[in-house]
Amino acid sequence: MSLGRSFRVLWGANAASNLADGLVFVSIPLLAASLTDDPRWIAGLSTLYALVRLLVALPIGVWVDRVDRRLILIVANILRGVAVIALAICVHLGIGGLVLLYAAYAVIGTLESAADNAAVSLVPGLVQKGKLDTANGRISAAQLVADEFAGPPLGGFLFAIAAAAPVYAMGGLWAAAGLIALALPVHRGRPSEAVAPTARASVWREAVAGATWLAHHRLVGGLALIGALASIGYMLPFSILVIFAQKQLGVDGVGYGLILAVSALGGLVGSFATARIRSRIGYRWTIVASLLTGAASLLALAVTGNAVVASVLLAIYILHAVVWGICATSLRQRLVPDALLGRVNAASRVLGLIGLALGSLIGGLLAGVHLALPVAVGGAVFVICAGFALAVVRTIDTD
Repeated sequence: MSLGRSFRVLWGANAASNLADGLVFVSIPLLAASLTDDPRWIAGLSTLYALVRLLVALPIGVWVDRVDRRLILIVANILRGVAVIALAICVHLGIGGLVLLYAAYAVIGTLESAADNAAVSLVPGLVQKGKLDTANGRISAAQLVADEFAGPPLGGFLFAIAAAAPVYAMGGLWAAAGLIALALPVHRGRPSEAVAPTARASVWREAVAGATWLAHHRLVGGLALIGALASIGYMLPFSILVIFAQKQLGVDGVGYGLILAVSALGGLVGSFATARIRSRIGYRWTIVASLLTGAASLLALAVTGNAVVASVLLAIYILHAVVWGICATSLRQRLVPDALLGRVNAASRVLGLIGLALGSLIGGLLAGVHLALPVAVGGAVFVICAGFALAVVRTIDTD
């Protein structure tokens, strides 16, 4: 199914950006480890990244609604490319060290938030409503391939050549993403009188307007709350998954990597199957079935000790996560006024980030009681999510 030239341009820009993200996943921690052997400083990069994304999400949502989203996507990617190439030059010359790496990572997190929100907010203006599931599925598939299959091994290979090599590659890919986005049609949202902020409203007031709209919309607000709860359920097992794999499944580092690779295949299946499933049974039952599938896979994973079975269960789990994510994103794109889409995306994202932080904290505490407990509790959380979705998501005209 063709989604049009404009969507293909956006998809190409996203694919280049996602490949750079996949390089980051491996090369930045490796670079940090080459600068310090203190695990606190290495782990601190992830903490900084999460905090930055949480802090900038709402103001970025305001700017995504204020100005041309195409321009934000272009500028954010090109600036990421410039910043990272500057970092690569400093690494090559031995300048800056860990402090510079932290600063660059903060910049990357900020600009990534801007690029991601702008890209998601652009999609409804590029494809018809009936094709949003297909469009979001293709974006999800490209992200999975780049983040899980192509980026990490490529990052490791380039780092083996030279510490600065994957950093140069990241910069080039992000700059390329920005240049590709230049081919997108110029578009500026036209706020309706009912939702448009005053001309001189502060960033904070405009952010509150988006959050208020989200809180008062039964379906979109309900989906955001389900997303926050699902984020807790996701991080409960994944925060301790590497230890679970080692101690309960009996695998080494290579085995753990293979398990993750197999699980990503489930996500690819979900990316291409979601539109077809939704067209047959509607959003309500697709969402409920996906959440129950996630619950069943985690509950089964909690009691298995077989690595092969665990790989299949995790693939099913990632399939559910992708299906749920595509449906939630498509519904938000369908139902949120264009003038508010950036801010509502941001408010939903903040709830999800808070859920991820809580899930990680609770997962570590539960693992201290029993290693399988976070996995089982994660399954129970998704049962609750499914019940909530059954109550919140009614049959709607978008089905």
